[in-house]
Amino acid sequence: MAHDSREATAAAGLTPDAWSRIAFLEAPVCDGCGAAFDYDGGAFAQDRCAACLAQPNLFQRTRAACVYDEASRGLILRYKHGDQQQFAPLFARWIGRAAADLLAEADVVTPVPLHPFRLLSRRFNQAAEIARPLARTAGLDYGPDALIRAARTDSQGGKSRRGRRLNVSKAFAVTEAGRRRIKGRRILLVDDVLTTGATAEACARALLDAGARGVDLAVIARVRNAREVSM
Repeated sequence: MAHDSREATAAAGLTPDAWSRIAFLEAPVCDGCGAAFDYDGGAFAQDRCAACLAQPNLFQRTRAACVYDEASRGLILRYKHGDQQQFAPLFARWIGRAAADLLAEADVVTPVPLHPFRLLSRRFNQAAEIARPLARTAGLDYGPDALIRAARTDSQGGKSRRGRRLNVSKAFAVTEAGRRRIKGRRILLVDDVLTTGATAEACARALLDAGARGVDLAVIARVRNAREVSM
């Protein structure tokens, strides 16, 4: 199903029909994982879902621009695997709106890194292409070299939540230059899609161990449902 016309693609925009199919995430959302709440509970409602209260992530807060579903999947995959980098500024604007409160408190914007072999085959880091304009627009420090993917891991696709966590548990490291950049500062970590949170968790652990004051997460899209407590 086409998401946009040739003209809209060239301009990195969406036709009205394609735009109407995107399920943008609006408040109220869980502060911890960014999943939508079914209803607004009012002034006395919890700001986190049951899963995040039971098992908090190392990244403290999450914002996602939209739901990862049939309407958004094709657009994101075309950007990620189809070498259509013209969508990066559009996604940066989406995240800038969804994560405005996190950007207001951040010091450094850092993309989730790719392993060099993956970068060679893909030719660009999709998270970095979003994080760069996001940092520039917000007037924040951009830290593309803060994190490296030190280990080449298998694809996360098809793995259970536990399998995903084991797959990336020691995959990321902070560079010496990155350590100086992030020490005592609040980091906004940027990625494309949030599923189980395993990759973001591994990145947050490396950043916090290296002295970051805190880590928040911003993504283009996240799966619809919050994490299951039993997972």
